Amino acid sequence: MEQLLELLKDGHARTTKLLAMELHTSEEDVSRQMEYLENMGIIKRVIFSSKGCSGCSGCSSGSHSDGHTCKGCLPQDGFQNMGQMWEVVK
Repeated sequence: MEQLLELLKDGHARTTKLLAMELHTSEEDVSRQMEYLENMGIIKRVIFSSKGCSGCSGCSSGSHSDGHTCKGCLPQDGFQNMGQMWEVVK
């Protein structure tokens, strides 16, 4: 589990499959470890919203009058295929 935490701390995005490959284990084992770490409060899921600006410097008003979100806040195709993201709680 310490190796998993070290990988999560380095800031690089990885899928569960890639984590499993790097740790020489199964995706199910990585998922189980992630669930345990989340339950212990060591990591947390990152919740993405496609509604409104997150306060970036890419626009001055956040959510625009036409209802669109600032381009600086969203990837080009939105968050639809990004998968689950996690961050280590400090």
